[in-house]
Amino acid sequence: MSSKILIHTCCAPCLIWPQNLLKEKGFQVAGFFYNPNIHPQEEYQRRRDAVEKLSQINGAEMIYPGYDPNEYYQAIGNQKEGKERCLICWSLRLQRTALNALERGFSHFTTTLLVSPHQDQDSLKKIGQDISAETGVPFYWEDFRSGYRLAHQQAKAEGIYCQKYCGCEFSLTEKNDRKHKVKR
Repeated sequence: MSSKILIHTCCAPCLIWPQNLLKEKGFQVAGFFYNPNIHPQEEYQRRRDAVEKLSQINGAEMIYPGYDPNEYYQAIGNQKEGKERCLICWSLRLQRTALNALERGFSHFTTTLLVSPHQDQDSLKKIGQDISAETGVPFYWEDFRSGYRLAHQQAKAEGIYCQKYCGCEFSLTEKNDRKHKVKR
């Protein structure tokens, strides 16, 4: 019997590469779309719909816990700036993934955040390992960044939505600020 891995899924394009790779390595893969950080709700729904479309294309099992942005805002508290906010957000989402993996009998957990060249791999690895030590569910770490471009090309070719910012209202503001600076 193969090992079962629950992969925290931030978005459909970032799921493509690790899902395929993990299946090739013998894992039974299920996705966990838990992202209370995504803002606004319409963006959350677009991303969820894209994940659902991908899961129908590739026959993947997906788990969709409810969407409650208050969980995110309570977790970050007054931490509204950059890296510290992201560390809290990643911890929140990976903790929930690990607990869900434990409840459902998965042997491992991981995250699609490991695909993005925009995320801090060392911090993600440490957060995953710390949560693994707390929950007893092994964190599967692999640098999936080599598949980022290919997966996004595949998503576009299949008409799967590709977002333009990380997800939270602060990353949206930062993206818009950068865009306005370029126009000046």
